[in-house]
Amino acid sequence: MDKLGTLGIFIQVAEVGSFVAAGHRLGISGSAVGKAIARLEDELGVRLFNRSTRSMALTEEGSFFLETCRRMQSEYESARSKLSKSQAIPRGQLRVSLPLAGMLLMPTLSAFMEAYPEINLDLDFTDRLVDVIEESFDAVIRTGDVRDTRLMSRKLGTFRHVIVAAPAYLAAHGHPTVPEDLLHHRCLHHRFANSGKLEPWPLVREGREIKLDLPTTTVASTLEPLIYLAERSFGITCLPPFAVAREVAQGKLVSLLDDYLAGTGTFRVLWPTNRYLSPKVRAFVDYMAANLFAR
Repeated sequence: MDKLGTLGIFIQVAEVGSFVAAGHRLGISGSAVGKAIARLEDELGVRLFNRSTRSMALTEEGSFFLETCRRMQSEYESARSKLSKSQAIPRGQLRVSLPLAGMLLMPTLSAFMEAYPEINLDLDFTDRLVDVIEESFDAVIRTGDVRDTRLMSRKLGTFRHVIVAAPAYLAAHGHPTVPEDLLHHRCLHHRFANSGKLEPWPLVREGREIKLDLPTTTVASTLEPLIYLAERSFGITCLPPFAVAREVAQGKLVSLLDDYLAGTGTFRVLWPTNRYLSPKVRAFVDYMAANLFAR
């Protein structure tokens, strides 16, 4: 147990970059943290941190050892959970961060709430890059690749964007049959809140990307305004399929150029590596994976 405790101290120091800050997290003094790290380095025979008067950073050996420690800690917590004789009922507050487009996931989230009434959801909708650990999120749902090595992840499902327009718009302005036709239409674009860049429309022909300087009629940082405008014949837009599934099913929007769209988007749920899946997080992850793209 003492060895596991020392490894836990090392992980905390690596994450916060300070003996004092790690000590605050662990409820011990900074000097005690420093002594534990010194003993660990002596035992391993390598230097884990490069220290200066103002900062400290992991050495190459330290980075390798950190990943190993995280796996060990995660496996230990998982084993301890599985070996527990009592099966805890999922309950308590579950803090989840979702992208702004996550409002469109509310049918699945509300169904989860009905299935697990003893879990209280604290939902944070934002497109900024949240710090899962520092901001104490239990789980985060995002699209794209996972780049934070401190996080575990599970794929919830994949999707392909759709280009849609209202029947009335197409009747008035014509039906595009090839991507180049979009150059003569009113295009409604989504802008990423983090980068300020427009989300590209994933157009391809025979497996090759098509780059077009599409008209920028309207830009929005969330998806709902684009759906609203497209429904009312203000133009053509490119969105994730779950965002407009209802409108397409009801005939309010029509999908276009399906044969010229490639690539998939991926929804993932992420949680801190050094935490085993508690019953409430496990319930959330399993439910979202089973139901988010079930339809």
